[in-house]
Amino acid sequence: MNYHILTLFPEMVTQGLSESILGRAAKKGLLSVNAVNIRDYTADRHKKVDDYPYGGGAGMLMQAQPVYDAWKAACEEIRSRQPEELRDRPVRTVYVTPQGAVFNQQMAKEFAKEEDLIFLCGHYEGIDERVLEETVTDYVSIGDYVLTGGELPAMVMIDAISRMVPGVLANGESGETESFEGDLLEYPQYSRPEEWHGKQVPKVLLSGNQRKIAEWRRQEAERRTQERRPDLYAGYERLMSCKKVLAGDKLLHVDMTELIARGQARLVFAEGKNICLQDKVSGAYFHTAEDIKAGCRMLEILHGDAGEESGLLVLHQEFMTEPAEKYLGFRTAMTCNQIVYTKHEKLPVTGLYRMDGKPAENGVVIRPLTMEHLDAVVRDYNTISDEAYVTDRIKKGALFGAFVDGQLAGFIGMHAEGGIGMLFVSPEYRRRRIGMALETYMINLGLERGERPYGQVEIGNDASKGLQEALGLCFSKGRIYWMEREERE
Repeated sequence: MNYHILTLFPEMVTQGLSESILGRAAKKGLLSVNAVNIRDYTADRHKKVDDYPYGGGAGMLMQAQPVYDAWKAACEEIRSRQPEELRDRPVRTVYVTPQGAVFNQQMAKEFAKEEDLIFLCGHYEGIDERVLEETVTDYVSIGDYVLTGGELPAMVMIDAISRMVPGVLANGESGETESFEGDLLEYPQYSRPEEWHGKQVPKVLLSGNQRKIAEWRRQEAERRTQERRPDLYAGYERLMSCKKVLAGDKLLHVDMTELIARGQARLVFAEGKNICLQDKVSGAYFHTAEDIKAGCRMLEILHGDAGEESGLLVLHQEFMTEPAEKYLGFRTAMTCNQIVYTKHEKLPVTGLYRMDGKPAENGVVIRPLTMEHLDAVVRDYNTISDEAYVTDRIKKGALFGAFVDGQLAGFIGMHAEGGIGMLFVSPEYRRRRIGMALETYMINLGLERGERPYGQVEIGNDASKGLQEALGLCFSKGRIYWMEREERE
């Protein structure tokens, strides 16, 4: 991620963004901050960049010419690094103003998908409207109050956006599952000592029982949100109501209930047993319907919500596949059964892998994959050939490999929506229980995180079906249908 900040005070932003997590990320090359001094682009020999506003009024206004030339210089630098076919695309330019849309976590995620972002920081009474019309793509505010300039709001947004950039945080998952995720504030946290000023750390946190700890944290997050942010809690209650409905067929709807439980769900529609959610991480839509009439009404709402942008749709009833194909231009990519690990105890690892990261009896070591393994995963995993998706999974710490004598023998991962998948074992290493070791590792990792491990098995994949049965996973009676948007010429 590259930030380009158009400002009258470049040292203010460079110094403020050079410390702590962001400073370390910059040293690793994960992000860069280019502070562009607007005064360097004024035609005035005294470096003046402001003048009186037409029509009168208090204060001074930043002039169009220096702002435009500074913006143009930043755009030229960005486009010099881009392929020829991308150079005509508008550069995302954020004007920091109290008149803009209020910044939030979802906006941070959206901005984090960009490779370059320009922030325009105003001063005085604002900026000449004409240059804003030519340059700005997003008007954004950090709250309903006025500051002396746009530098502090820009730094606030850059901090929040950077946490969504893969690799910036030590724990690749944490940026997706913190405060404000799932309409709940973060639960209280404690560190050493166990007693401070007569106050004890809650006993459940010392128990080592991850299930009880996860339940306590959820309850505390609910209580805190209800007390401090009733507006957020109202949205959370709506999702909990949906979760109760979906629990009527737990195995079939595990993908949707886990989206809610992990704080990734955005409610698109809910009426009785007709529910549509969007995964805030992958963007995929998940749809379940009581009958075809209600299901089609939901498809209309989904189409209005997503337009032509949604590329993935997961249906939970076969009767909805034809309407999705006919009216929305989707095609059925995969038909699957849900598979769910319903127990609360971890699977045994003896003979599969070791918890300390050393080679097991079979020589297997399981560890996270790095970018050096990207080509191997893209080559071997045929279901998803999208290099960008595999790159994202590796950078998020969601792909793991089994190594034998230092060689990658197989891999497995967690998809963006939360399901275990992407399992592959190289032919020369098959029949050595490596696939079982990898899936056992992922199931136990999910339990440690307080999650319900689940995935999907495509109809006809007997090898995978046999593995799931051997591990004791339960299969849904109903099927789910992964739909992809048809490519249009």
